[in-house]
Amino acid sequence: MNILILGSGGREHAFAWKLSQSPNCNQLFIAPGNAGTSAFGTNLAVSPTDFAGVKKIVLEQDISMVVVGPEDPLVKGIHDYFINDDELKRVSVIGPQADGAQLEGSKDFSKQFMARHRIPTARYETFTPATLADGLSFLETLSPPYVLKADGLAAGKGVVIPLNLADAKSELHEMLANAKFGNASSKVVIEEFLHGIELSVFVLTDGHSYKILPAAKDYKRIGEQDTGLNTGGMGAVSPVPFANTDFIKKVEDRVIIPTINGLKQEGITYKGFIFIGLMNVNGEPFVIEYNVRMGDPETEVVIPRIKSDLLDLFSGVANGNLNEKSFETDSRYATTVMLVSAGYPEEYEKGKAISGLDKVSDSIAFHAGTTNQKTSDDAEQTVTNGGRVIAVTSYGTTMAEALQKSFANAELIHYEGKYYRKDIGEDLKKYFN
Repeated sequence: MNILILGSGGREHAFAWKLSQSPNCNQLFIAPGNAGTSAFGTNLAVSPTDFAGVKKIVLEQDISMVVVGPEDPLVKGIHDYFINDDELKRVSVIGPQADGAQLEGSKDFSKQFMARHRIPTARYETFTPATLADGLSFLETLSPPYVLKADGLAAGKGVVIPLNLADAKSELHEMLANAKFGNASSKVVIEEFLHGIELSVFVLTDGHSYKILPAAKDYKRIGEQDTGLNTGGMGAVSPVPFANTDFIKKVEDRVIIPTINGLKQEGITYKGFIFIGLMNVNGEPFVIEYNVRMGDPETEVVIPRIKSDLLDLFSGVANGNLNEKSFETDSRYATTVMLVSAGYPEEYEKGKAISGLDKVSDSIAFHAGTTNQKTSDDAEQTVTNGGRVIAVTSYGTTMAEALQKSFANAELIHYEGKYYRKDIGEDLKKYFN
């Protein structure tokens, strides 16, 4: 089977690494890919949202399955594009159609969906520029801190958490009246703040049956002790020590089953991943958000812990017989530490030469923002090409062992301006005492 992966980050590198191990994987293509994915398949310089360009690849390379990494093409309807094209409808697409993708594409839609299906989540209201005054009044009914979410996709930057009422009102005005996030904040969801600890639970579904993948805990803030600006993620740990069997059973009964059933009841055919961002509030799960693809960098710890053939699981999604597929998880811990560019998540420079990748041992260096560049003597040099550069993933019989390997190998990789958090997993140590 020839497979096309859409995307260019660490998530897509992890998919390529895992799918290439399947005996049923013939040729693997990644569009556009990165310097790491090129070790497992052929990179093609096509954007995941260039549907015509994607179609050209699929037809030229006799692709049987397209695995959609990022959310943008899903929200823009790439799966529908395939279904409605006579030349493409034979091709399996792993990722929901546009109606299902609204679980991530619209915060208001997802909150209304949760309300309709009695899925536990924070109290909320949605406001538009015309109801800005009502939004300001609603903020006065909440206790700080305040959670404001742009309704649409905002490249992971559409959620702000002001600590006081004055800042919350100012932020709401910026988002609605001044279009801080463009069309994404033409509607804003205001939520009550939930006090607890976050985790991510991942589900793979064919629309009827499902597999619960390993849970993960990621680290969003740029600074240690969770300080500074939000990023796409600075590291991750799996399994999550506080997400024991009883807690995951609550998630399954109260969130996963009602979500799958709710999609079916609403006539939404959903084939792909559901990434459930959760808050554990005194042992009770509350949904913060849905995403309609795998997370990054969580993928870099979740996929390595799946012992089963991932392509076989994807075939089960495509063919509607996922329930017949075996699923086995590695009991070891997997941890990843993200190396980022100086200045990230704000302005940063690209094109910094990377060295030391050949010295990494007992870890996997998943490339997130890299590319290969010709040097003056016509050799190839791997250079930085994004804010998040390399995810260093390691296994261990304990979390501490896995982290020690990731940190040790992070030190072996060099480029100008390298930064990484040295406290990944620190907040979880209390659960082992």
